[in-house]
Amino acid sequence: MTCAELPDLDPDDVPLVAALADRRVAATPVVWDDPAVDWASYDLVVVRSAWDYAPRRDEFVAWARGVSNLLNPADVIAWNTDKAYLHQLAERGVPTIPTVWLDPDRNLSARAVHTRMPAHGDFVIKPTVSAGAQGTGRYESGDATERGLGIRHALDLLAQGRHVMIQPYQQAVDTVGETGLIFVDGRFSHAITKRALLSGPYEAEDASLYVREQLERAVATPEQIAVAEQSLAAAAEVLPSAAKLLYARVDLVPDAVGAPQLIELELTEPSLFLGFDPDALDRFADAIALRALRARVS
Repeated sequence: MTCAELPDLDPDDVPLVAALADRRVAATPVVWDDPAVDWASYDLVVVRSAWDYAPRRDEFVAWARGVSNLLNPADVIAWNTDKAYLHQLAERGVPTIPTVWLDPDRNLSARAVHTRMPAHGDFVIKPTVSAGAQGTGRYESGDATERGLGIRHALDLLAQGRHVMIQPYQQAVDTVGETGLIFVDGRFSHAITKRALLSGPYEAEDASLYVREQLERAVATPEQIAVAEQSLAAAAEVLPSAAKLLYARVDLVPDAVGAPQLIELELTEPSLFLGFDPDALDRFADAIALRALRARVS
């Protein structure tokens, strides 16, 4: 399943159709909000490049709840499409980036927003519902102009009724990058490194479906795998259906002393970067084919 802007899937996922055909599974890219689609006619519906959901999250979640054979399931999608889930994972001991949460119902003033921003270093402002760095900006706390732009950015988001996150910018993203660990059927598959995406304040005119990333294959460390597994286990504590995920991507970045910490847990529509590992496509196709078989015989 994909979005209207990528009706034939993201290029990373295109080989999956042929791989599934080799396993006698017919797969068809279908746009999630196409009213002509009969979702019940499919044995399984696998969410892939549905990257236009953020401005219409309520509609997307309602659609997901109406598809009984959806992977990952609708309750996982509803939970994971709002980054407030990070607060729940932090409460369960998952190392996460310190975050200030702004509620639009609080009617915060510019001064109130200002006092909640970090006093030192760069910081990031983003809505809790977003995809592909949409609506996200990076600001320098010591620069009065940028600080003012950050306040305006936050107030604009709050005025739209959107919840907002303020986080210290993780400098390690500029040096070692962000590591994405991909899991298939609960097992670690492969990893990639993403280089810094944010270079300055948010510019609405630059908004796009997703931000192009600088990627390379990575070798996950035992420490990274441990934090990734801890994150997935904590998600399953919050939401039991998250214990049986078809796919997951755990995005980590080093803290000030180099220890991995969670920046995002992607369970809805993450790129899985199947082309960065020679066996990743087969692993994913095998997992889908097995679930399709189970769906047909159940």
